[in-house]
Formats: sequence, structure tokens, C-alpha cells
Amino acid sequence: MKIYQSKEIKNIALLGNDGAGKTTLTETLLFEAGVISRRGRITMKNTVSDYFPVEQEYGYSVFSTVFHTEWNGKKLNFIDCPGSDDFVGAAITALNVTDTAVLLINGQRGPEVGTQNHFRYTEKLGKPVIFLINQLDSEKCDYNNCVERLRETYGQKVVQVQYPINEGPNFNSLIDVLLMKKYSWKPEGGAPIIEEIPDSEIDKATELHHALVEAAAENDDELMEKFFESESLTEDEMREGIRKGLVTRSIYPVFCVCATKDMGVRRMMEFLGNVVPFVDEMPKVKNTKGEEIAPDSNGPTALYFFKTANEPHIGGVQYFKVMSGSVKVGDDLTNADRGSKERIAQLFVCAGANRMPVDELKAGDIGCTVKLKDVRTGNTLVDKDCDYRFDFVKYPDPKYIRSVKPENEADSEKMIAAIQKMAQEDPTWILEQSKELKQTLIKGQGEFHLRTLKWRMENNEKIKIKFDEPKIPYRETITKTARADYRHKKQSGGAGQFGEVHLIVEPYVEGMEDPVVYKFGNQEFKINVKSKEEIDLEWGGKFVFINSVVGGAIDTRFMPAIMKGVMNRLESGPLTGSYARDVRVIVYDGKMHPVDSNELSFMLAGRHAFSDAFKNAGPKLLEPIYDVEVFVPSDKMGDVMSDLQGRRGMIMGSHSESGYETLQAKVPLKELSNYSTSLSSITGGRASFTMKFSSYELVPTDIQQKLMKEFEEQNTDED
Repeated sequence: MKIYQSKEIKNIALLGNDGAGKTTLTETLLFEAGVISRRGRITMKNTVSDYFPVEQEYGYSVFSTVFHTEWNGKKLNFIDCPGSDDFVGAAITALNVTDTAVLLINGQRGPEVGTQNHFRYTEKLGKPVIFLINQLDSEKCDYNNCVERLRETYGQKVVQVQYPINEGPNFNSLIDVLLMKKYSWKPEGGAPIIEEIPDSEIDKATELHHALVEAAAENDDELMEKFFESESLTEDEMREGIRKGLVTRSIYPVFCVCATKDMGVRRMMEFLGNVVPFVDEMPKVKNTKGEEIAPDSNGPTALYFFKTANEPHIGGVQYFKVMSGSVKVGDDLTNADRGSKERIAQLFVCAGANRMPVDELKAGDIGCTVKLKDVRTGNTLVDKDCDYRFDFVKYPDPKYIRSVKPENEADSEKMIAAIQKMAQEDPTWILEQSKELKQTLIKGQGEFHLRTLKWRMENNEKIKIKFDEPKIPYRETITKTARADYRHKKQSGGAGQFGEVHLIVEPYVEGMEDPVVYKFGNQEFKINVKSKEEIDLEWGGKFVFINSVVGGAIDTRFMPAIMKGVMNRLESGPLTGSYARDVRVIVYDGKMHPVDSNELSFMLAGRHAFSDAFKNAGPKLLEPIYDVEVFVPSDKMGDVMSDLQGRRGMIMGSHSESGYETLQAKVPLKELSNYSTSLSSITGGRASFTMKFSSYELVPTDIQQKLMKEFEEQNTDED
């Protein structure tokens, strides 16, 4: 293969809802470019994309597929992304390492919630967008409705480059208003018959051509001036204007194809090769120091590894983008993240599971290698003269959590190792060993996401696992002041144990003044602050410990032990065993024994005194509240709002977005356990949501009583 320069390389992401036809389009693109000699079919399980067993089992894409084509002296790298929102991590990764997004739309369904979600990601990253309406031969295809809905959502930037003469099973021709030609196909598709536009279509084609010329001219002052003079542009001038409009996101061209019949795909390839921007025409990526790094083949070598695939008989296949310089077979590089040395023994360009060896790749290009010793997804390899690191891919927060454990406890370590390996392939699978909940948690983007992991564990790794509801990380606190004392005394021959602690507890709020006096009944307790410690707790909130003991009732050397006893109880609160927070403890008196007092005695006395005081201080449970944003079709808004309110959700607001509503709410985490499944059921899979931790708020009294009762019964059973 020819070694392509940065100015000859284009990187393109294929996005779209499940059912839009990305896998079929990939087959046709590769076939038209001569990379494969025969198009595979999803039903035959022989496509370039979706080649992993789990994808063939479930019939949907789980991983992105990297492939390339060579077209008219240019190299086009594509990343075909899963359509399901559960596998959004692959789409986000792809958009970060490519320069243009082709957003596929099912001609029968039109723009869907996935279209909106993917477009939002392109907007956030500033990537050019091309809309491609597919499946024009479908019975219910309505091209004009698709375009109208796109315009309603994205405005006049949506500009048609093509339109079909007829849709449905008889589709075989379209009008290209950029070239002002009619394209038609024989039943087998492939090479088009190019003719003049028939009289019956000339008025419509001329009107759309004029709109396209005007949209192209708006992106360049010289072109705009020429347009005003002659109201026309040459084909090359239009391409230049569209290219500049793509880079600035001021134009969203609309194309149409029938990928299954190979109609329109070749023309689409021509546009991608001739018009979409090269890698050196896009904004530069910043490294971790905030420096802009140009895709300069003469610069220092830096490879960013954005994807890992674990394949049978091969092991790890690592995919990378050359951010700077060039990489050759035999290069020795350093892992900028881990410090280890790596040799690039082999270089490949990709077409799914098929890999073609190459000797060198230049800046901006995408390739893969195998058998690296210590490279993880997100790492950067550099040469000795380079200190670049990259960390520009940001994934969404998880929204579906389950506790996970093997059916056979002996498989625990194997299970954890296998999940960690899978998380290299999909970083939105997050494994957490929760000390607080005493559970192993697996977090993902939805039920399908975790179901896929389970299938792979049981079928690929041969480890049977089971999912359970995760415990909720409640917090305990107090609402009023209370006092308690406790004497720990133990005598069992020889030296005994003795420690007595008197303390006061109260709620802590940031900035509160030191205590002076407390009244309990007819007793008054004056406080003389001798020492104070403020501790920011790992689990949030604060703990303040004040020593106010006078007259030597407790030796100062025992204070750390008392504080340790209180901290132990904070880590396992008296109500439900949850972490406690935002408490101030004042130790004001006590007793000790000249022989039997020791640190253990005072630690236990402090622990029990704090526990007794806590229970009398108006103890309350706090629960995690999440900000939830739901993106839902307008006709399902009422159902979704009712469901959220049934989950103790508080609706915070909403706004419309062309047939869709964005709904904001605050919802307790406990009520979100199965929300992704429920939302899909309510809306027929047409909605999506995000969730992010907001704050801890008081649990309703009835729920608190129920949780406390469950905790007491559990402890009784364990005893």
C-alpha cells in the first residue's frame, strides 16, 4: 500500500440508530473500493463489521469497527459505530479520533432520538456532519418527511445535495443537484447510469441547486461576491464552499442511498473523497499540557491508542491514531503514561477482522498493531524526543449499576481479571470494589450493555456470573444536640481495661463557631476548647473533634484513641451501617485508671459513647439524589413525567426541541435501579437519559424506618 501523507487522509465516523443500515453500508463501501470482492450479509454472519461472536449472537453492533478504503489517490479511514445508546462509548471514541461524521438515517423512521444524541456529540466536539438517508427502497420510506424533520431540528443549514425521484420498492434513480445530473441503476446496483435531468424534474432540481450554491457561497467572501454577480458557481467552487462550510458546521449536506442494492454509494464515496476535509484542515487536538498538536509528519512521533480488541488466537489488538510524526515497523517507543518501553514489531491497516501489513503510517492516519506488552486504551506512545500525552476522550457517567459475583466463589479473581480486560475494549464498563457496600459493582450504560458483558463472561471466559440489585450508599447524620457517657471496664486476671468518656454530639455546618456552653435539662456544660481537628471525610462531609477535657480527667495521650473509636463508628453508622457525616463531637469529661487505662479501653469507650449520643440526636438517613435529564418524544412526555414522579422524582424543568422534549428532574438513586429498562418500555426505545450525582438529601421518615428495621433484622440473623 502507498504511504499516505496527512493531506491525503480523511477520517470519518459512521453513526446512526440501530436499524439505520451502517453495517450494510460498510460492506458496500468496502466492495465499491475493492477492499472486499463480495459483500457480506448480516443474516449470513459474514460481514466485516459485527464479527465478534456476541454481535452475531444478538444481531446488533457492540464494538466499533475500523476499516479503510483507497479512493482516487486518497485514503479514507472509517469507524463504524454501534447504534444503541448502551454502547455510546464507541461512538464518542470514534468522534474524538475522526474528523467528519456521516449520520445515517433510516428512511422509514426518519430522525430518531439516537440521531439527536449523536448530533449532540458532534456539536460538543465541533465535528462536520453529513446526513445520509438510507433504505430508499423500503415500503414506508418518506424522504421528504425525513428532510423536513431534519430542517425543523437543525434549521436551514440542512441542504439537500440529492433527492430520489421515487421511493419504495421501485427506487432506482435520484437527482444530484451538485452535479445537476440524474443517476439511475440497474437492478444489481453498482455503477450508475448518468444522464441529464428530465424535464419533469428540472424545476425542482434547479431550485435545490440554487439553494446549495447559496449555502456553499456563504462560507467564503470571494465565493459570495461571485454568487452575487452571476448567481452561480463552478463545480470546484461549490466543493470548496461546502468543504469550508463543513469545517465551520455552517452546512449539513443531505445525501441518499440504498446500501442493500448498492445504489448511490459510489457517488457518496466520490463526495467524501473530493469534498470532506483532510486531517490537516481540522482544528488541532490539545495534549494534556493544553498545547495544540498539529498532524505534522515531520514532528516528533506520538501515537494515541483509542481502542483495544481481544481476539481469539491473537490476543490484544491495539488501534491507534498517529497524532504527530510517523511510525515505522521496528520503531522503539516509550509509553508516556506508564513509562514502559515498546517495540512496534508489526503495523496494519484495518478492514474489521482483516488486517493488511504496512511499513509506515504518517500523522493523521489510523492503524493497529498487536502483541504490545503494556499498552492500555488511552495511552500514548512517543519517541525519545517527545513528551506528548493525550487524554481528550471523555465518557458519559454510568446509568445502570449491578452488583456482580461468580456463581462459584473460587472464580472471583478470574472474574475480576476478565472484566478488567473487557473494560479495555469498552471503557464505559466500570468495575468498582466498594468497601462501603461490601459489593463488587459493575457499571454501564444500560441493561443491554451489562447483559452483553454477562454473555461474554459466560460464553467466552466460561465464568458463570450473577447480577443483583446494588445496595444504596446512604449517609447518616444528626439533626440536634445530644450527650452521652460510657464506661468500658473489663477485668479478667492481670491488667484490666478501663476508660470512661463523656461527650456531646451536634450537627456540623460549615463555618459554625466553636462551642461555649450547652444546656441539657437543668445542667449546664461549659466548653473550654483545648484542641480541635477538622477532617474532610472520604465519603463526603466533615467530622470535627474537639478536646475540652480539663483537670486531667483524661490524659491527652488517649484523645487519638477516642477519636479513632468515633471514626470507626462513623464508618459504620448506628442506624443502617452506612457512613455518617457532618458531625461535631466534643469530649468534655471522663475518667481513667492509673493501671488499667489504655488506648484500646478509650477507643471502645469513645465508640460506644458516640453511638449512644448519635441515636439520641435526631438521627436521619440521607440518600443520594441524581440530576436526571431525559430526552423524550413529545407524545410520550406525560408518561415519562408520571413515571418519574412515581419514583419520588422532582421535575425541575423542560424545554422543547422540534418534536422532542428535554426533561430535567432530581431523582433518588434507589428509584433509578431499573430506569433504563423502564424508560425504553414506556417510549418504545425512543428516549434516552443521562444521570449525574447531585447531592445527599433526607430520606422520608417511612422509608427510613423500613431501612432501619431491615438493618436490625439482618444483624439479628447474622448474630
